[in-house]
Amino acid sequence: MYFIDPHVHMISRVTDDYERMARMGCVAVSEPAFWAGFDRGSVDGFRDYFRQLTEFEPTRAGWSGVQHFTWMCINAKEAENVSLSREVIAMIPEFLDKANVLGIGEIGLNKNTPNECTIFREHVDLAMKTNELILIHTPHLQDKFKGTRMIVDMLLEDTRVQPDRVLIDHVEEHTVRVARDHGFWCAMTLYPVTKCTPSRAADIIETYGDDRIMVNSAGDWGPSNPCAVPDFIQEMRRRGHSEAKIKKIVYENPLEFFSKSCNFNFTPPEQQRLDG
Repeated sequence: MYFIDPHVHMISRVTDDYERMARMGCVAVSEPAFWAGFDRGSVDGFRDYFRQLTEFEPTRAGWSGVQHFTWMCINAKEAENVSLSREVIAMIPEFLDKANVLGIGEIGLNKNTPNECTIFREHVDLAMKTNELILIHTPHLQDKFKGTRMIVDMLLEDTRVQPDRVLIDHVEEHTVRVARDHGFWCAMTLYPVTKCTPSRAADIIETYGDDRIMVNSAGDWGPSNPCAVPDFIQEMRRRGHSEAKIKKIVYENPLEFFSKSCNFNFTPPEQQRLDG
């Protein structure tokens, strides 16, 4: 079965991971901008990072036949530095017309601080002024429900925001309704330790349905599995769910959401075979 991984940090993965994912059916990845494991010291550091996401990663992904898309932002962990964050936000429009850039993300909250909220709102303002999609990171562990609620409230207070152009990521059992009830898209991250396991994700699907929801691996430099989406596919099959239902979650839903971006120049695998 073909699938799209809507959130995976391939810049931190080896080329062999692209090849493994392709063999398992991955036809496209979406890579949000994220934390490098340390706080970057200048706007030029982000500019170089954005160049890697828009120039080299699409090429590296293409070696395995995987289409690569990305997002631009300064992440929540670095948003405490308001002055640097504003420099980065001012620089982001340089990249929004790049062929593989889908929008602004992954923005959000980390520790739910006032500075993080300020920079979140300024990212949203940029997205509204440039008509971009938004991809959102929700906080970890004990801060998740509070942070998700704060994020949704900030989005709802901006009357320009269209919920069907926003993807709220890392939802779990206690936050999925906060996103879904207001018309936002949402995604579950399949991590081996934190966030959701494939089994928990399948439970959530069985409880809340398959509309406006997707799954991702968020594979990065920490404990993670870039082939977690195929694990979810197998769990759904084990439970007897139809191939059509599984395909909707892992392929059609990401396709529908990303197609809202004018830069989602995706070639379906069937068309690739014909072109080849």
